[in-house]
Amino acid sequence: MSRINSKDTICAISTPMGTGGVGIVRMSGTKAMDIANKIFVPVSDNGNGPDRGYKIRYGKARDPEDGQIIDEVLLTVMRAPKTYTREDVVEINCHAGPVVLKKILMTLVALGARLADPGEFTLRAFLNGRIDLAQAEAVMTLVSAKTEAALRSAVQQLSGEFSEKIGKIKSDLIHILSEVEAAIDFPEEDLDLIKPDVLIKKLMDLIEEVGRLIESAKQGKILIEGIATAIVGKANVGKSSLLNRLLMEDRAIVTPFPGTTRDVIEAMLNIHGILLRIQDTAGIRESGNLIEQEGIKRSRESIQKADLVLMVMDGSKEPDDEDVRIARMLTDKDTVLILNKMDLVDKKEQKCNNLSIIDIIRPKIILNTSILYDLGVNELKTGIAELFFQGKRGHDESPVVTNVRHVSALNSAEEALQRVLQGAGQGLSEEFLSVDLRGALAALGQITGETTTDDILNEIFSGFCVGK
Repeated sequence: MSRINSKDTICAISTPMGTGGVGIVRMSGTKAMDIANKIFVPVSDNGNGPDRGYKIRYGKARDPEDGQIIDEVLLTVMRAPKTYTREDVVEINCHAGPVVLKKILMTLVALGARLADPGEFTLRAFLNGRIDLAQAEAVMTLVSAKTEAALRSAVQQLSGEFSEKIGKIKSDLIHILSEVEAAIDFPEEDLDLIKPDVLIKKLMDLIEEVGRLIESAKQGKILIEGIATAIVGKANVGKSSLLNRLLMEDRAIVTPFPGTTRDVIEAMLNIHGILLRIQDTAGIRESGNLIEQEGIKRSRESIQKADLVLMVMDGSKEPDDEDVRIARMLTDKDTVLILNKMDLVDKKEQKCNNLSIIDIIRPKIILNTSILYDLGVNELKTGIAELFFQGKRGHDESPVVTNVRHVSALNSAEEALQRVLQGAGQGLSEEFLSVDLRGALAALGQITGETTTDDILNEIFSGFCVGK
């Protein structure tokens, strides 16, 4: 983003390209009103010109060069500073045809605007002080949210709750720093300086607070990225049938013959507001077929990358060596054990013994199912939701860290505070403590943007869509 400090008037198409009912071309900057006056022709002149703020006017967009009417439009004018960017903003609502939108956009460029860089409208909102950097990043999170839970978390961050939490920690840290540096600046004065035991207690409280935010990132990752989930098991135990039941569509081929699934099948699934990035893997078994061997290799890779594993077994049979071999791959994974085909088990007979498998994988949940008859699938969905949110603070109650950059900054702050705590315990002088206190403060400032470099801003906003 080479124009990070530019005061040019910028324009962009703010709606997805394609045929639709309404499209929006947005413009922001000091020349926005002058350009709008040149392109917009009101249908009726009632004395309220297009430069009057917070009004929507009906008219036509016209190319001043040849007088050609481009489209019937609605013109929305918003005057600085009460706008998204804190600059004059104009939005032209037209019919959402690619040719119409592009023609209006290029006419604005010919009249003196320039094409906006990705995320430049939100960047200007940040640079002009309307939002901080964490709130700016929440805009992108909100736009890309795939579940209502992710949406609520993004709205919470956009409203400033997360920034307020960081601000409170910074305020406490500044208070500690001021007391420490007072001892440096006025060593001979009889000041009521912070006592070592009090300093240590305050540092421990701050470390605990930062640690809670870092811990919340695990939940935040689930909200934003979803849970990498692998369905594993022997061939022909019902893995593909389970995927089809969860998706409520015939996504995977199901046959009575083992080894039907040769490759990893991926799908996205929303379960009670939790996004699962789910993979149906090839049945793991000994095979001489080169294609099936490659599928099994990919199954093993899916297991390694998975946050959650759904191990499917034939519950109507005793576990065999292949079941045990698969179970031993899952010893360090959060696993749900699904005993399928329970409709084939005679209730009068003793149930099969799965204790050896349970001892190996120590599953979080054990479910008896008959996927053929859709029995136990709803219980599986409920169990997964409870597994990942049980015992944790809800995302509506406290800010959740959802951004990798924020986690990195919080880790840096925590490490700096730990060094201060260690130094205070060893009786180091205030000069040494002050360096790491300032380091922790700078790390926290990166989150909200006070200590962020232009290179980082370029990287953040380059991931935005052009019209945002």
